[in-house]
Amino acid sequence: MNVIDKLRSRIKQKGLGRTFKTLWERYVFFHWELLWMERDLVTPVAPHKLRPYSGLRMVSITPENAKAFGKHFGDRVETMAELAAEGHTGQMYLDANDHAVAFIWGSKRDYHDSHYYGCWFPVKPGEFFEFGGEMTRAYFGTSLSVDAQINIWNAMAAQGCDKVVDVCETHNIPALKLHIRMGYHEQGRVTHVYGLFGRWRFFRETQYTGSRLDPLRKPGRPVVADAARA
Repeated sequence: MNVIDKLRSRIKQKGLGRTFKTLWERYVFFHWELLWMERDLVTPVAPHKLRPYSGLRMVSITPENAKAFGKHFGDRVETMAELAAEGHTGQMYLDANDHAVAFIWGSKRDYHDSHYYGCWFPVKPGEFFEFGGEMTRAYFGTSLSVDAQINIWNAMAAQGCDKVVDVCETHNIPALKLHIRMGYHEQGRVTHVYGLFGRWRFFRETQYTGSRLDPLRKPGRPVVADAARA
């Protein structure tokens, strides 16, 4: 399929507006806002009504077993092996055929995300930075999203941590709602990631007061703006 055919197919699937937006962000300019959140590791998670799941086993990720990502996350095999080799704590969930269907990571030290955002995420003593949580579509809406986080919390608590911190893209509404369900609290700061012409990236941090999650709890409430928002 040539470039024109691919473009026509994308427009047919997503519409002209969404296709143009995707191309603009990929090749011209994008601006992501990463909302910082935190949570202690001892407060129980509130009851939920997520669907149960079965038939999975949790395994620590190593450079040697990263090949398990081949079927569902084929483009991540090398990344998973690199993260494990760097000493980060990773957990994956394998199905009956030993294919990874979900994973999550934690880092006790400052984390440089060279694989996606391209910036540094500082980690204070006693904290760990949680990142990379993902699962296949078959497990969307199941309690695996809760269990995976609780299991990584327990693993990092055993390493001396008492707080988890992470960031979430403000346009990722399902992920923000998951943070609310899991009992995270906003830190009142945002890391901004800017991309220009698909080549250069720039970063800055702003502060805000109030809550940017309230509109997801009670529809109709205004979103609090950053103090120096672009």
